[in-house]
Amino acid sequence: MHSRQTQPPALVPVLSRGRHRNPNKGACFMEFASYLAGERWSDHPACTHPLLAGLARLVNDYTSDDKRSELVGLIPSVIGLTSDDLHVDAQIALRCARTALPVVAADLQLAMAVSVLAAEQMLAELDGRPPGELSEESAEALALVPRAAEGARKLRRGIRVSARGFRRFAAPNTVQLAARGVAHACVNDPDALLRSMLTEAIADCERLIGRRTAPAAPALVEAR
Repeated sequence: MHSRQTQPPALVPVLSRGRHRNPNKGACFMEFASYLAGERWSDHPACTHPLLAGLARLVNDYTSDDKRSELVGLIPSVIGLTSDDLHVDAQIALRCARTALPVVAADLQLAMAVSVLAAEQMLAELDGRPPGELSEESAEALALVPRAAEGARKLRRGIRVSARGFRRFAAPNTVQLAARGVAHACVNDPDALLRSMLTEAIADCERLIGRRTAPAAPALVEAR
């Protein structure tokens, strides 16, 4: 059973941007996860929820070279986190949008505010709650950007995204914009904020999904 505290073996492929043909060429976050899970080498392994895996790839690629190694300890924690429950997609999108909303450039704040409202609406529908009801965290995040929040409410009025449209388009677009926005935000340490976004998304998935035992990992060799 894996946990967020699990440490990978000492001899590991080196994390770097993009896709890699094999461990000797390096690895992105999700390629490393596929390796540890005993799956075929891939940056889209079956062991992790697709949207969470997408976030992990983005965080991997947007994190600076000198800080990317700090992501290694998170890799085992995504193994076994997979589900068809739309709650997971909505919660990941909401986590990313809320994290990005206060720090992204002004031209992205409206999109992130719209994403917060869309994810909250999807969760409300799934839970049978009244539309327009917000979690305390989302209300606080929107309060930090009142102009963007007001614009988002006007844009969202009367609009409903289907479950299929949310999963295929709205949620992935939210995650992509949020990661890019945080990476380029005028904050002291965007790498730390990206890592926090991924860490909290993993925690959300653990809460919603629980954890399954992953396959035994193959033996690791030192990348050269």
